[in-house]
Amino acid sequence: MTDDDLKHAFAHPIARSEATAEAPCDRISVRDHILTVEIGAFQAERGTTQRIRFDVVVEVQPLSDEIDDDVDRILSYDRVTEAIEAALSEERLNLLETLAERVAERILLAPQAQRVFVRIEKLDRGPGNLGVEIVRSKSRVFDANLRGLEETPHPIVLFLANNVIDEGHLEAWLSAAEDNTRPVIICVGMPEAGAPQVAAHRMVQRRIDLLAIEQNAWIFASHDSRCVVVGTKTELDWGMRHDQISLWAPSKIVLDAVDGPPTDMADIFALVEWFAQEMQAAQLVFVGATPTGNLPIARQAQADLALL
Repeated sequence: MTDDDLKHAFAHPIARSEATAEAPCDRISVRDHILTVEIGAFQAERGTTQRIRFDVVVEVQPLSDEIDDDVDRILSYDRVTEAIEAALSEERLNLLETLAERVAERILLAPQAQRVFVRIEKLDRGPGNLGVEIVRSKSRVFDANLRGLEETPHPIVLFLANNVIDEGHLEAWLSAAEDNTRPVIICVGMPEAGAPQVAAHRMVQRRIDLLAIEQNAWIFASHDSRCVVVGTKTELDWGMRHDQISLWAPSKIVLDAVDGPPTDMADIFALVEWFAQEMQAAQLVFVGATPTGNLPIARQAQADLALL
């Protein structure tokens, strides 16, 4: 064993990653992430909790073009912490090795992730920190069967017409959304006044229409603090996994889409049905409006019935 081997054996996973990289990679890291959990094979570790610390480094494929300050183009830190939470929530574990393996597998499901270093240490079991560190790469562990670990949320997309507020039904619908076992994403249409119109500039009009819908979303959200206006797939995914009622601001997702909705944003039903398909929704519910498309998951509900 060389001095470098010994040094890197106890170095932080960032240093280990840099020392063993075959090609330059970008890296994201989560350091000193401490949770209190029940884990361990010994009888003294059952029925009690202890602190464990996670240090995780993920090597990601560098982007080939500008990042444009776009959260949907990078691997979010939330992906790392959610992988930890998911692995811990499955069952009580005896071994840190098992926990580290499951965390690594979940992180490597992300398309950007190429290699992951996971170090986990028990902080309360001895005079020092007791732990394990593993390194896993996509080429080693990635397999189509691992996709079973990726539980894609299938939300209810709920379209609320403006009269839902006018008639005083918003609170009831939000309470129903909050109580539902599936995550709920709310969509709204144009404000009653409509959007400003420009002549002979179809794409400009499209942007104006999208901004008008977003303004209406903010107006809806102002009536109840449970609504959070979001505009990226990353934020929507986070909201679905954390029981947040998201209110969709459509501009970014629509304008970034390769195969997007119709250009005419005045057809709000086509836009909402397209979005429901993009989000792999389990159900699309129209309140105060009647769906005009033929999406099989779409249905109409009465505004005075808070049933999803």
